[in-house]
Order: sequence, then C-alpha cells, then structure tokens
Amino acid sequence: MRFLAVVALATLLSAALGAAPALEIIQPVISQMEGGDPLPPGFEHVGGESLFFSCRVSGFTKSEENKIRLAYSVQAFDPKGVPIAEVYKNDIESEVLPQDKEWQPKIELEIPTPPLVPPGAYKIAVKVEDLVAKTSAELAVPFIMRGPVVESSEKLVVRAFRFYRAEDDAQPMAKAAYKVGDDLWAKFDITGFKYGPNNKVDISYVVSILGVSGAVLWKGDPAQEQSESFYPKPYVQASMNLNLKTVKPAEYTMLIQVKDAVGNQSFEIRQGFSVQ
Repeated sequence: MRFLAVVALATLLSAALGAAPALEIIQPVISQMEGGDPLPPGFEHVGGESLFFSCRVSGFTKSEENKIRLAYSVQAFDPKGVPIAEVYKNDIESEVLPQDKEWQPKIELEIPTPPLVPPGAYKIAVKVEDLVAKTSAELAVPFIMRGPVVESSEKLVVRAFRFYRAEDDAQPMAKAAYKVGDDLWAKFDITGFKYGPNNKVDISYVVSILGVSGAVLWKGDPAQEQSESFYPKPYVQASMNLNLKTVKPAEYTMLIQVKDAVGNQSFEIRQGFSVQ
C-alpha cells in the first residue's frame, strides 16, 4: 500500500509539473509615443493626449498545426467605470514553430483620451481569450489623469467663475478691479446639463454688463456649444472678453444667462467688478 501511495504521489507531481502554464497578460507598458519608454508609476496624463499601450501574452496553447488563435479586447475606463473610448477588439493568429518557443504575442494600440476628464485613477482593461485551449485572462492597468476639479451637479449651474487681466494669466484676480482701457477676461465652467443621443450637449449663454441701476449697458452675442461625443462631457469651458477703453469709472455687474436646450433648463449668475 505504501508503494502504491508513493507511485500515485509521483504521478500527481509529474502531471502538475508537466501542466501547461496558465494564460497570462504580462509586461504592460504605457508610453507617450509609439515604442516609447515606459512611463514611471504615478505619471499624470492630461485630457486630450493619447496613451500608447502595449503588453504581451504568455501561457497560450498551440493547435495540432502549431498555430495559436487569440481574441482580445482593450478599453480604458474613468474612476467611476465609465469607458472613455470605444473598445478595441482584434485577433492574433500565427504559426509558432519549435524554434519560436520564446516568442510571445504582442498587443499594442493608441488610446485617445477625451479633452475634458475628471482627475483621478483610471484603468485600461485588457481581456484575452485563447480560442484553442478555451481559456481566458484579464488585466487592469492603472493610470492617472489630472485636471481641474469641477463639482458635478444635478441641475444646470455655473462653477468656478473668475476674472483675469489677460487670457493666458495663470491666476485669476483676487479683486476684480480694472482701469479704463484694460481688457477684461472672464472664465467659468458650466455643468449640470442633460445629454441627448450620443451624449449630445446643447448649451448657450449670453453675457450682459449692467450699471449700478441694473440697466443693461452692453449685451454680447449668444455663444453656443453643440457637440456629440463617445464620453459624456462632464462640463463646458466658457470665457468672454471685453475691452474697457470706452467704459466710465464705476461699479458694474456682469450677468451670465445660460440655457440647456436638451434638459430645458436655465441658470443665471451675477458677478461684480469695478472700473477705476
């Protein structure tokens, strides 16, 4: 009985050692250009740039004809699990000869990111299916996106209103006090709007300047944002510019009236500034 037990144990160990390796996705790389060096952990990407992603597959099984057949998909997701780009699907079919025993199939593609995305921890989800062995493997590759934090809203609203002296100023004015002849720049974000088919956005806004009495002294032309996108746009960036060369020194109010055509919503905000 002891001899039989030893034989059985040896048989099990031999089977375990001879078992085919499990299908696995290995060597994931995110770079800033095709074939570029891997980016370090914690690298922060910005909206609108492309991620150049690659990985390899190990543990695949060859058919009797020494061929492999893999099907795979790759898709990137935001921190809430919403896909930021369409899923990419493809197949790998190749003959693998004995001298190619170290060869591992490579997956590589360019993943675009939307121009406006919330900051946070994102991921690239890779799925591979071995059509010969009927096995599969998955891997989540993390990456980080940075950008302004614009608080979401259930209703239409203007966020982060700020005055500037110049369009490219890094910091807004602490106090909106201009001089006659200055350029006035105002920037703000619009969020809380609703989406139509294909994440359609239809936002318009009008900027007016009011005097101390509340009378309208100037009214700009309507500005409009109409767009569709795969990824739902989280907010709309808006800005306006006004030259103050013909404005008299006084206190003024900027009135911004926003409309959401898809959600049938409206919102207005008033911000004061002075001209000295």
